[in-house]
Amino acid sequence: MADKATLAVFKFASCDGCQLSLLDCEDELLAVAEAVEIAYFPEGRSRKLAGPYDVGLVEGSITTPDDLQRIQEAREACRYLVTIGACASAGGIQALRNWANVAEFMQQVYAHPEYVSTLATSTPISEHVAVDFELRGCPISKHQLLELISSLVRGKKPRTPSHSVCVECKKRGTVCVAVAQGIPCLGPLTQAGCGDYHGNRGAICPACNRECFGCFGPQNQVNGESLMNFYQQRGVQPLQLVQLSRNFSGYSPEFRRTSESLENREGSP
Repeated sequence: MADKATLAVFKFASCDGCQLSLLDCEDELLAVAEAVEIAYFPEGRSRKLAGPYDVGLVEGSITTPDDLQRIQEAREACRYLVTIGACASAGGIQALRNWANVAEFMQQVYAHPEYVSTLATSTPISEHVAVDFELRGCPISKHQLLELISSLVRGKKPRTPSHSVCVECKKRGTVCVAVAQGIPCLGPLTQAGCGDYHGNRGAICPACNRECFGCFGPQNQVNGESLMNFYQQRGVQPLQLVQLSRNFSGYSPEFRRTSESLENREGSP
């Protein structure tokens, strides 16, 4: 037991879906438990072991003053700190509040907003502490999670896809929904990974005649403005493109710049 690497799982503002991906490993989870001591995982077990921990998985974004304190403590307790999912890596859907007035929302939703302690923004973990690796997705892929845990406990860098969703469409034989049907799609900007949910075939949404919503976040060195110009030339309105780029990973720097550039253009909302 003492020779096992220790694993901790921390939750912040999120839906718990990425934590559940670990429990969804089912048979594979038994092998993980043999190689790793799951020391802290309130979602999955009642026993809690004190740190320090070899690997810390963090789900969720930072939205409250208490979150700020807890993420600092988690960082200090973990040798490797890994964000899992769009909320922890890019702020998640709740980061939509960053373009609005949270105080006004609270007045409309809560009878006594003075009892609510919250921050004006919802931000990814990396804006507050150093992160060693990001595991993208909404939710994450259980296969990528197993690869990550296996690699880190062996002192290796995890391997995750670096190509775009468009590559997966080509491999799958899916006709481009943007070119053939005029559907604005984030596939050219988005890192692949959703294929692990569907028999490793890839590009789920375009295969169903739907646009890619950017669940796995932006690739490196994307040119969002160029893609949005292409869609606008084909008659897509800026508001629709703003809404598309402000999605699961909309507060990531690349998607954020894209949507804010659209919003600042003449005739946009």
